[in-house]
Amino acid sequence: MEKDIEATVRRGPRSRATAGRFDQISIAFHWLSVALVTEQITTAFLLGRDLLNSALLLEMHRSMGALTWVVVATRLIWRHYFAYLPPFPKSMLRSQQQIAKLNEYGLYVLLLLQPPTGLAMMLFRGRPFALFFWEVPAPLSRDPTVSSFFLFAHRLGAWGLLALIGLHAAAALLHAFILRDGVLQRMLPWTARSE
Repeated sequence: MEKDIEATVRRGPRSRATAGRFDQISIAFHWLSVALVTEQITTAFLLGRDLLNSALLLEMHRSMGALTWVVVATRLIWRHYFAYLPPFPKSMLRSQQQIAKLNEYGLYVLLLLQPPTGLAMMLFRGRPFALFFWEVPAPLSRDPTVSSFFLFAHRLGAWGLLALIGLHAAAALLHAFILRDGVLQRMLPWTARSE
């Protein structure tokens, strides 16, 4: 009996087990998305500083943006049809659950909208461009007004995405280090599956 109590104390709060875990494919999609978005933010930042080869950075940014769109779309299909979505812990307030869902949906929407706004911006520049080492011809005539609109939308989406990512990361850290309710562990690839 004493050993059982000691083991429970060492494991931490009981609510950690009630948080459950996402399935391994959902976890892989999450961290692949994180890596791709990190690359997108990094290349966008470097493009604004003229530190490296701008043409190569722009090609990487466009190509990885297209890949990000494919990964997020596939992730949503997986989520809808096959994924295991654990319930929120009982200790989490209904308002916190709603905020978490809104943040998640906002992230998905922006991740799906960012690549098309970037592509539309390029198409309305009326010039060929490289995508995955493939030269895309210019199918549309040049329209600086429309291209500028999509550039504005792309930049606005990027700032919105950064804000939602910041909120998402802050919430994950709050759950990990203050609330200690196991919410972060649901998406960590190296955490043992809860019972």
